[in-house]
Amino acid sequence: MAEFLLLQRLVPQAAKHLFSKRNTTMLQSTSLNGRLGMMPVFFFFCSMLFLPFHQGILTAHAFTGTYGINYGRIADNIPAPESVVTLLKAARVKNIKIFDADHSVIQAFKGSGLELVIGIANEYLKDMSVNEERAMDWINENVQPFLPGTHISGITVGNEVLGGTDQELEEALMGAIKNVYSALTRLQLADTIEIWTPHSEAVFANSYPPSSCIFKDDVLVYMKPILDFFSQHGSPFYVNAYPFLAYKSDPEHIDINYALFQSNSGIYDAKTDLHYDNMFDAMIDAAYAALEAAGYNDMEVRVSETGWASNGDENEAGATVHNARTYNYNLRKRLLKKKGTPLRPKKVVKAYIFALFNENLKPGPSSERHYGLFKADGSISYDIGFTGLRPSSASPSLASLKELNARCWSRPYFRVVATCTIVLLLALIY
Repeated sequence: MAEFLLLQRLVPQAAKHLFSKRNTTMLQSTSLNGRLGMMPVFFFFCSMLFLPFHQGILTAHAFTGTYGINYGRIADNIPAPESVVTLLKAARVKNIKIFDADHSVIQAFKGSGLELVIGIANEYLKDMSVNEERAMDWINENVQPFLPGTHISGITVGNEVLGGTDQELEEALMGAIKNVYSALTRLQLADTIEIWTPHSEAVFANSYPPSSCIFKDDVLVYMKPILDFFSQHGSPFYVNAYPFLAYKSDPEHIDINYALFQSNSGIYDAKTDLHYDNMFDAMIDAAYAALEAAGYNDMEVRVSETGWASNGDENEAGATVHNARTYNYNLRKRLLKKKGTPLRPKKVVKAYIFALFNENLKPGPSSERHYGLFKADGSISYDIGFTGLRPSSASPSLASLKELNARCWSRPYFRVVATCTIVLLLALIY
């Protein structure tokens, strides 16, 4: 984007120079055939302005900005993927993560300009770990057909595998990661698609105070080879960080204001001499501390899931609309400041929010079905600054176009095309 903006400034400057008095005299003396001969040069130069926007040409960034959303679909009443793309554009959310590789969803994101992370479910990992061709088959089926139209910037390999109860799955994770990466390399996609695996808080032995956090011994056996691999390739460590779950488990001893980014006395970590005024930052720094203790000081921590339930069972403390709105509003505000944590002030925090919609078919406690920033009909669950899908008599395509124009997504293209057209016409006239 920075290169594009620079070129946007340079084109008018180049045109101004080109049609200065001295240069227009030169052009006037040039024959029409000569000026027509210049057209391919102009077309080539103008076409170069669009290169940063064509997927697959430049190295992909797995995360643009600081704010992303998890798009879960365990529901039978949520909007169609095409409407979801319109919703995300209107909300200016650039980073989207899904938990599978549903073709209708991937296709809907074609040409959207959104960064999409797709997922390899846990049930595929054991086969992929022992057979690279299984990984290749998966990529050929779920990635290759959609490139470059859909910008698939990442693939998650499993979800919350380590720290669970399936030892065979834990043993398979590293092999699956290696084989997926190898398959991407063979297809020359390893530089444009990042692979990673999200971890739950269950991988840590403790997290309070943040500086004392370490990985569990039985987890570290499987974690260390993965960290070695990701460290070699510059991949971040992703963790699912939920202050809501921590508060729900111990509401008598955790200040809810500390969990909600509200005014509170916070906590003091004597080892690092750092003060924390919110649990979200403390959770991230706990992950940094665990990585440091394991020997990975330079690895970045990103948040693959975080959110707050707006409803729950009677025994689920804190699951209210007010608390969900407070947490997500303050979290969004915190992320948009593009700052780091007390322990890593220069490492800007990036996070995927959970979740886009309330998912009415999710199993488990009631809270699992009430994490959505939006309701099933596309309206907002509560106001944190987003606009929901508004009922309209316009067709979906017209509604989508209105959103694009309102949000200025298409205007940069218009300015470039207009500038190039003017340059070409003036070259022919003078």
